[in-house]
Amino acid sequence: MSSETKKTSNSGGGGRGGGGGGHGKKESILELAKFVDSQVRVKCLGGRELRGALRGYDELVNLVLDDCEEFIRDKDDPEKITNQSRKLGLVVIRGTQVSLVSPEEGTEEIANPFLGGGEEEEEEEGS
Repeated sequence: MSSETKKTSNSGGGGRGGGGGGHGKKESILELAKFVDSQVRVKCLGGRELRGALRGYDELVNLVLDDCEEFIRDKDDPEKITNQSRKLGLVVIRGTQVSLVSPEEGTEEIANPFLGGGEEEEEEEGS
């Protein structure tokens, strides 16, 4: 094997640090740019739900929401949110806490297809 062959086989930039490959900057999976300046709903780890105008974001999914409001959770069942909310104003949400970002417009709640109507049948049997 010639020294020239060794150079080209090792030119991938691998090794410790993994910075190689020459592929350039990795593109983000999220396409949040189309949601900037529009209303979004954000679900966070721990159950918090927020709604506001997306003003900015970065590659770590740190989000800036303006005119933000938090939906108050039920005291008896922390998994459920109530119709009550509180105004927070301008907030920064750390990306490590974000579990879901969705546009407020064009979304609607649908029935869970994995339940298979089992809950409805139980209610009918109890009557």
